[in-house]
Amino acid sequence: MIEHHRLAAEGLTLAYGDREVVRNMDLTVPEGRITAIVGANGCGKSTVLRALARLIRPREGAVMLDGEEIHRLSSREVARRLGLLPQSPTAPEGIVVTDLVGRGRHPHQRFLARWSADDYATVAEALDATGIADLADRAVDELSGGQRQRVWIAMALAQQTDILLLDEPTTFLDVTHQIEVLDLLTDLNRTRGTTIVMVLHDLNLAARYADHLIAVHEGRIHASGSPAEVISPKIVREVFDLDCTVIPDPVSGAPLVLPRGRHHS
Repeated sequence: MIEHHRLAAEGLTLAYGDREVVRNMDLTVPEGRITAIVGANGCGKSTVLRALARLIRPREGAVMLDGEEIHRLSSREVARRLGLLPQSPTAPEGIVVTDLVGRGRHPHQRFLARWSADDYATVAEALDATGIADLADRAVDELSGGQRQRVWIAMALAQQTDILLLDEPTTFLDVTHQIEVLDLLTDLNRTRGTTIVMVLHDLNLAARYADHLIAVHEGRIHASGSPAEVISPKIVREVFDLDCTVIPDPVSGAPLVLPRGRHHS
């Protein structure tokens, strides 16, 4: 089990130029749980994730990692505690799976140092954990979308971080591969205790797979808590401008959103 690290935001205000996207946001990521950030397009959810990953410097407030302001830490130190899978990662042309996964070891290696036995063992473990050991010698650009996502997750695992941030990890995947990736993340959370924070578009998948939801609306946290606490017709209407009925998911028991639409009111 990896040691848990604490990630939070205090008074976070984020902007692109003169346009404020997030305003005075406080949040604490539950340790060892799966958190999904949800909200309508343009609400600021991916911007929040980028800030948590130290990719955006706040206009006001701070992101805190283990009680320290994250921008005061070195990039290498952050990379030892926190892994990131961006929305559309790109791999160098022709790179094979093992080499890409091995790049996750960089934060733990000294400049020009040779690979250690621990490096090789960690990469092998990451390949096994994501079910892609049989793809180790394949070129990444030859793989399916679901397989590529597993490779990127394996690279993040090779970093041996306790916290994994993912920006829309199911985007561009068909429904089979969406479930495959989310099942994998759940396995990592349950077997390793990895703290997972992900931005998801699909509210029903978020409700099924997350322990904790953060619903963002117009740059602020509109609601947060368990799926049962956050998913209600009232909150869905306020956050997504969508009329719906909410019933128990017959598979998981989580809230299931059934949109009404103009022709089924």
